[in-house]
Amino acid sequence: MTPPIVVVAAALLDEAGRLLAARRSAPPDLAGRWELPGGKVEPGEAPEDALVRELREELGVEAEPVARVPGEWPLKPGHVLRVWTVRLLSGTPEPLEDHDRLRWLTPEETWDVDWLDQDVPAVRTARAAHAARAPRGAVNTARSRGE
Repeated sequence: MTPPIVVVAAALLDEAGRLLAARRSAPPDLAGRWELPGGKVEPGEAPEDALVRELREELGVEAEPVARVPGEWPLKPGHVLRVWTVRLLSGTPEPLEDHDRLRWLTPEETWDVDWLDQDVPAVRTARAAHAARAPRGAVNTARSRGE
């Protein structure tokens, strides 16, 4: 049995708890739907290294994987999705490759976009993991500042 092709994605959350979503521009059957940014792990590449590379290519940023989000989600046959929380080190995310728009989503806005079906359980799990680690009152403080 051939091991699955691993696709890595970033749950990039800012200090206010907003999650970065990327709208697909290609291929046509995925265009207009939203996903966590990332891409395929190349042969011989560590998943974390692939994630750093993909974020550089797709968003023009330098980022650091922080922790693996628990779980693994099936994509098309022979592919699986694995997600990491990611810290932005430098740069401002821009849609450079395969995306035409980015959006920072507050916890309340998480489901305002049309996520790819495969990303829904990953987003749900990443949000839950982030909420469990957030200091008490952090979300309320950000909300009170209007972020």
